[in-house]
Amino acid sequence: MTEEDLPVVVIEPRKGWRSIDWREMIEYRDLLLFLTWRNIKVQYAQSVIGIGWAVIQPVFAMLVFTVIFGKMAKVDSEGVPYAIFSYTALVPWTFFSNSVTEAIDSLLRNKAMLSKVYFPRLILPCSAVLAKLLDFAIAMVLLCGLMVAFRVIPNWGILVIPLLVFLMMLTAVGIGMWLTAMAIQFRDVRYGANFLLQLLLYAAPVVYPTSLIPEEFRLLYALNPMVGVIEGFRSALLGTVQMPWSYIGLGLAVALCVAVSGAFYFRFREKLFADVA
Repeated sequence: MTEEDLPVVVIEPRKGWRSIDWREMIEYRDLLLFLTWRNIKVQYAQSVIGIGWAVIQPVFAMLVFTVIFGKMAKVDSEGVPYAIFSYTALVPWTFFSNSVTEAIDSLLRNKAMLSKVYFPRLILPCSAVLAKLLDFAIAMVLLCGLMVAFRVIPNWGILVIPLLVFLMMLTAVGIGMWLTAMAIQFRDVRYGANFLLQLLLYAAPVVYPTSLIPEEFRLLYALNPMVGVIEGFRSALLGTVQMPWSYIGLGLAVALCVAVSGAFYFRFREKLFADVA
């Protein structure tokens, strides 16, 4: 057989949109767990305060908000002390904000892996979000302590908390995939995202109740999935309002759209990751 007779195989990147191989994600679940554990170890390695960092951010924010909005501005806290009113919202919001930030950085931190070995790239932002569940759990323990101190008794709504946690994670993963896929090529997306998250803090009912929003605009306001999450936490743990099923349902629909579209956009941009990282 001559050299001209040898078969020639040309490997080219796929064009257009690519489907999501969920079976492949399941096959690489061990890598997902390993990267999640590695993110946790990196966060707390050689840290003097250790897991205390998980509560410093929401606690300090609670103290500032209590002084400014609770004492000075006299914002309505719906019959409960403003400190626990704001902290109950800060726990899920801090998870969401930090998860999105970590997801954006996940590809840049692991750029060496992108060009050396194949694995589903979706694992990187997903592992960044999963790692933040430890911080969320620690902050929830402190929230339970505040509830005991303020003598606040939860209601049957605590059964809905797993759904709220799922909605919170789905929102973070969806937005994280969108921004991660853009940030690896356009580095200023990372700085813009930090600024946007600071603005969104006041576009969610963290420092004020949803009742302050005019009724005709509340469903539009609830297009932000974190509105249903925060109001759901307050309903379940503080009993300030009825469980906001309409907000939760609308937020779940929006979060699913963001997550699915984000996953497809991530896959569409995936062929560029190794070249631009």
